[in-house]
Amino acid sequence: MGGQALVLGGGGVAGVAWTTGLLTGLAEHGQDLTGADLLVGTSAGSVVAAQVTSGTPLHELFARQADPARQAPEIPAEIDFEKFAAEFGGAVTGWTSPAEVRRAVGRLALAAETVPEADRRAVIEARLPVHEWPEQRLVIVAVDAETGEPRRFDRASGVSLVDAVAASCAVPGIWPAVTIGGRRYVDGGVRSAENADYATGHSRVTVVSPLGADAPLPMEKPLLEVLDDLRAAGAEVALITPDEASVASIGENPLDPATRTPAAEAGRAQGAALTVTWK
Repeated sequence: MGGQALVLGGGGVAGVAWTTGLLTGLAEHGQDLTGADLLVGTSAGSVVAAQVTSGTPLHELFARQADPARQAPEIPAEIDFEKFAAEFGGAVTGWTSPAEVRRAVGRLALAAETVPEADRRAVIEARLPVHEWPEQRLVIVAVDAETGEPRRFDRASGVSLVDAVAASCAVPGIWPAVTIGGRRYVDGGVRSAENADYATGHSRVTVVSPLGADAPLPMEKPLLEVLDDLRAAGAEVALITPDEASVASIGENPLDPATRTPAAEAGRAQGAALTVTWK
C-alpha cells in the first residue's frame, strides 16, 4: 500500500470546467492534488487528468475554461433529455448483470446518429494542450461497445492520448463511438462515472465527482460502496462533489458549452473554501 491517487469523474464540459476550477482553487490555497502518483480519469475527468499532467500550469488551464476568448471550440449537444432518458432506460431494461447493461448501452451507441467521428476527435484534440502521454502515471477508462468490457488506457497501451480521451468521452447516443485498433469504444462512465476502484492499492485516494454520489447512471457498484471498499483495503479516502453554488452553475445540461465559465468560477470558489480531509 503506498502513494496517492487522484480520481476524476465524468460530468460533461461543465464537469471539465468545474473540476479544473476546483483543483485550481485548492492549489491556490496550499492543497495541490495534481502531483498524485496515479490519476484515474473517466470521461470529463479524463480531459482534466490529461490537462493537469501536461505540464501546463493550473492557472493557465483555468483561464482556458473561464475566459470565453480562450475556450476551445465545442460542438453544441442538442439533447431532448426526456427522449434520451427513455431510450437509455429502454436499452438497459431487463438486463441483470453489469456486463449485459454495458453491452446494451454499447448497442445504443453504435446505432445512434451522431456527428462524424473525425469531427468529435478534433474537439478532443483542441481541448488538450499536449498530445503525448505524461511521465506521471495516468489511466483513462473507456468501455468496448461490443463486449462491454472496460479498457484502461495508459502510456504503455500503444494508443494515442487523444484517442484514449476521445473514447472515454464518447457519451452513448450523443457522441460517436471511437475506433481504436479495430474496436469501438464508448464513455468510461458506462462502467462507473468515477471508476474509483482502479485506485485500489494506494494509501490516500481523492475522488472528485462532478455528478455527485447519487448520479442516476447505471454503475457496476454505487460510488459510496466503492469508497467503503477502498477504506476496507486500507486507504484514506476523500470525496469531493459540487456544493450548492456549483450545482447551480453546472445547471441541467452539463454538455452545454455555455456552462464552462460559471462552472469554472464556482469550482474555483469551492476549492478556495475547502479543506480536504481523508478518512
